[in-house]
Order: sequence, then C-alpha cells, then structure tokens
Amino acid sequence: MRIPRLAPEWTTTEWLNTSEPLTLERLRGRVVLLHAFQMLCPGCVTRGIPQAQRVAEYFSHEPLVVVGLHTVFEHHEAMRVESLRAFLHEYRVRFPVGVDAPDPAGGFIPRTMKAYAMQGTPTTVLIDGDGRIRQQTFGVHDDLRLGAALAQLLSELRGARHSAVDGATLEPKRFGCDEDGCANR
Repeated sequence: MRIPRLAPEWTTTEWLNTSEPLTLERLRGRVVLLHAFQMLCPGCVTRGIPQAQRVAEYFSHEPLVVVGLHTVFEHHEAMRVESLRAFLHEYRVRFPVGVDAPDPAGGFIPRTMKAYAMQGTPTTVLIDGDGRIRQQTFGVHDDLRLGAALAQLLSELRGARHSAVDGATLEPKRFGCDEDGCANR
C-alpha cells in the first residue's frame, strides 16, 4: 500500500477570483480539488474546466474547495495574466485560480507543475483534509470515478470529525486509501 505524501505548497505569482492568496495550510480540514490547466489546452477547455466548475457548484455546501492552477508550459507569450482574466470571465469560471510561477532558472516547466511532477494539462489532484495527495490524474478525469473519490475523501473527513466530537478517541481516525482499498489506521 502506497502512503500518501504531503502536497507541496503551490508557488504562484497572482490569484484571480479570490480576495487573498490561497495556501494549502489555510485549506487544511477541507478536501481540495486542484485543477491544473492551460487556457489554450483543448481538453482543459472542453472537459476539465467544465468538470471543475460542476464540482465547485455541486459540492458548494461541503468542506471541499476547487482551486484552479493556470500552469503554462507552452505558448507563454499568448497566455499572460490579462488573457487569463478575459478567459475566466468569458467561460464564467468562478473558483479561485492561481497563476503558477515560472521556473526561476528560465525553464519551460512552472514551479508548482514541477513540484507535483505533472505530465501536462489537464491534471486533477485530490488533496485530503490533512493536506496529503490522495490521487493525481493526468488527462480528462472520468466523472463517476471523480465523484466516488471525492465522496470517499469527504466521508473520511466526516468520520475523523465525528470521532473527535463524540469522544470515542482523542485523535481523529486516520484512513488510508489506494487503488487496492481503504484501511483504518
């Protein structure tokens, strides 16, 4: 069984659709769906972004937050922040979007994309309430599988909160899931 690793903090230059920068530390205790995209990526525009928007709307009353990451590794000149602002407005993207910081050494792969070892866009990263990467999917994520994974993470979060509240344990229960199943630890 693979043990989930802590999600690296994202490194951004700017945030859109939020009044202040978001950090993983501030989002602890909530499930995070990190949606990495490029506005000129056909799979992102036709499938990934609409899916992330549906998740944000459907789970709006849950302890879950959708965060976009505009991570540009090609066509840098065409995908500046001004263009991204117009794109988010045109496509009615309402969830917060961070702009991935460029490689300080001048490489093509932005810093957060590199820290998460992303293969490209779209990439969906699911982060549990403890800040651990539980799933990372390159390409279009199947709706049913994504919904099931989010339900599992929210269920674990509720279980941990319930255990802490009812006094059954001093520590919230910890669950570990991978492709083979889930175990209570």
